[in-house]
Amino acid sequence: MNVLDAIFIIVSGFSEGLIIGAGLVAFLTILGVIQRLTQLTRTQAYVHAYQWAVILGSFIFTVFGQWNIHFSLPLLSTIITGIFSGMFVGALAAALTEVLNVLPVLAKRTGLVDRIMWLLFAVIFGKVTGSLFQWIIFSPFPY
Repeated sequence: MNVLDAIFIIVSGFSEGLIIGAGLVAFLTILGVIQRLTQLTRTQAYVHAYQWAVILGSFIFTVFGQWNIHFSLPLLSTIITGIFSGMFVGALAAALTEVLNVLPVLAKRTGLVDRIMWLLFAVIFGKVTGSLFQWIIFSPFPY
């Protein structure tokens, strides 16, 4: 690999990262997902903490992915971290769903307006089942 190829790869990778980052920021900002999440959890005073958590989390795990960094934690701390991460992702998904009014539109199109609670439970059950299937069957960690 010569210097010109290396420069092209660096510039290309940096540009792609900027595009993906700008897309994520636009997604979260325009839809107001973080603001809605703070309203749902009644934590409006911590909106900046949510924003920094998203920014730092994206940056740190991008670095981990690019440099192939791995670390091990005790099983108990992994379980606790997993529970809190799942709660955050679930709350973020709920806020996004509420912002976009996905369930009312889906219920109306499928003719299930009077059974919207069953539709919600089906979505939750599918998400939990799929996650458990992935973690238990296709887990990259040999426990």
